[in-house]
Amino acid sequence: MDGRRTSETVESLLDDLTREEKLDLVRGAPDPEGTSTGYLPGVPRLDVPPLRLVDGPMGIRAGGFEDPLAATAFPASISLAATFDPELAREQGAAMAREAKARGQDAVLGPGVNLIRVPQGGRNFEYLSEEPTLSAAQAGAVVRGIQGEDAIATPKHYVANSQETDRVTVSSEVDERTLRELYLPAFRAAVDAGAGSVMTAYNRINGIDANDHAHLIRDVLKEEWGFQGYTVSDWFATRDAASAANGGLDLEMPGTSVREAFGEYEGEPDLDAIDPGGMPGPDQGGVFGADLAVAIEEGEVPLERLDDMVARVLRAMEEIGLLGDPRPTTERPDREGAIDTDDHRALAERIAVRGTVLLENDGVLPLADDADVALIGPNVDGATLGGGGSSAVTPVRERSPATAFSDREPSVTVEEGLPPVEGADLFDLFDGDGEEEVESDGREPKMDDAVAAAERAEVAVVVVGDTTTEGRDREDLRLPGRQDELVSRVADAGGRTVVVVNSGGPVEVPWREKVDAIAAAWYPGQADGAALTAVLYGDEEPGGRLPVTFAPEGEYPTSDERRYPGVDGEAHYEEGLFVGYRHFDAADAEATYPFGHGESYAEFAYGEPELVEGDRAGPGVAVRVPVENVADRPGREVVQVYVRPPRNDDRPVRELAGFASVEIGAGEERAVEMGLEGRAFSRWDGEEGWTVDPGTYTVEVGRSSGDLRTTVAVEIEP
Repeated sequence: MDGRRTSETVESLLDDLTREEKLDLVRGAPDPEGTSTGYLPGVPRLDVPPLRLVDGPMGIRAGGFEDPLAATAFPASISLAATFDPELAREQGAAMAREAKARGQDAVLGPGVNLIRVPQGGRNFEYLSEEPTLSAAQAGAVVRGIQGEDAIATPKHYVANSQETDRVTVSSEVDERTLRELYLPAFRAAVDAGAGSVMTAYNRINGIDANDHAHLIRDVLKEEWGFQGYTVSDWFATRDAASAANGGLDLEMPGTSVREAFGEYEGEPDLDAIDPGGMPGPDQGGVFGADLAVAIEEGEVPLERLDDMVARVLRAMEEIGLLGDPRPTTERPDREGAIDTDDHRALAERIAVRGTVLLENDGVLPLADDADVALIGPNVDGATLGGGGSSAVTPVRERSPATAFSDREPSVTVEEGLPPVEGADLFDLFDGDGEEEVESDGREPKMDDAVAAAERAEVAVVVVGDTTTEGRDREDLRLPGRQDELVSRVADAGGRTVVVVNSGGPVEVPWREKVDAIAAAWYPGQADGAALTAVLYGDEEPGGRLPVTFAPEGEYPTSDERRYPGVDGEAHYEEGLFVGYRHFDAADAEATYPFGHGESYAEFAYGEPELVEGDRAGPGVAVRVPVENVADRPGREVVQVYVRPPRNDDRPVRELAGFASVEIGAGEERAVEMGLEGRAFSRWDGEEGWTVDPGTYTVEVGRSSGDLRTTVAVEIEP
């Protein structure tokens, strides 16, 4: 794809399309093949092919929920963010695009780029970070990968979509500056990277439905940022045809109401009994059909607006080669793609390895090849693929921790200790409490057996985890069931204890002082066991750093009810800019593990940084710092740059401005150069827009927001 626009093709189609055909191009319809999440039928008379949209962002979920087609199950997006590596993000985006095309799909519904504001958010695993600079870098890279393989990227959910509790009804009450500095940068980066589509959110923003928000969609996204693609609703999110169309929404999905869609199935669920806060109401959606036609006929929606909606859809199709000559045939041989390749499987494992964050290590890791190990945990017999909801992927193959450990060392003892932790899924909410049934082999695991195995072993590796899903937030940050008790009892057994946490975000670790090592492996996807053994045995470096702050639940800024889940239908973003580590810095509070934290098997020494000319916006500077690996083994360091402003009465103490993930050989020194991102020195002013205050900025370089090693000053003149 060379970025060109053959607008003459689109203009010609607009002239030839009837009004009825145009209306068919702005609302979804049933997919005759049953493989797409969303389907646009096209216009055969004018050789406009169908457009097929498929769920992401952790892999391709084609074929529906009842009979999903297999694909590569990549690690959770939060794990991808933990790599701090945009190139890996670009590679995953490209791989997902190839797999989408292999399943006959054209648009990937991802990446998920909402900022992680609420630590117990049920969908945090699908998102990237609490930090807008990191989120923006990774989001832009995923989009470049998807669009570069001639598929449409769809960053979501625009915007301030920070919770699953009451997600369909809540209003995010947030000021413009906070939107600009925290919640919009990842979307801006995705647009700048060439995203062909943007999905709007379920929630309201300052009282206005996200679908209808003319300021955010028309003024900011389309006019200010120059977005040329189409906006698409979240599924069944639309309420009013004229408000949505005039507000800037271009495409409604799936094009019907909830009641119409689920009425097709036998044993129709009791839609009227579903809580409308987490799911759209039964009669929500389906307004871009007859309702939009009437609104146009009566002059509520201008004809020119309908043309713009259609043009945006056609432009996005044109960008990926679906329009113009030569047009794809019915079989679409030019869009074959590839699925479950050796390269994709290796990439999934590499991301899982690089996203693993070593939180603690008191010399127990890496494990010796001949170590006497007991592998313990309620879910070690299966790979932890992800949370529940639309991002769920069915892998072609997977590797569990139990299989990987046993293959590596047959003497490893495996004990579950507890029954499997029950998963939760959005679509089980139709059936009641949302708890997923877990099949049992008839054997009831006993905690005493796990403790006994730990007593006999030299090292106990305990794998624990949470369960999260779209549509429902976690009740708290504790591990579900008796997992905390399991960890404590194993740690008390006398041997050395390594805890691996599979989670969709931060969790509390009350047994922290009892154990010898802790690793955050998130939801590692199909390569779970392979990645885990590679890291714990030291074949690979634990390359991840925390994209979110770990702390007790009550210490986060959203622990106040007005802020989360909100009162009277409004969640008040009164913490403003002080989300995540920004809050902990400003409150001078100590997190359990700060943003950016992660240990290494190597050890690194930092030299004095220097400023060099850069090509970025703002002051146009980059930072170069010598970093030496003083260990006797190679390692990977994530060098992080933060900027401290000259005054911080209304600004965070520091903000991430740049980073680099670099591999450094034993005894080697590398000069690591990082360009400071364009907004590194800026703040949003309501009257002047982006503004750089004069004064002395302190550029801080280090290993995390809580471990800064060296500084250099930047003077900005008035």
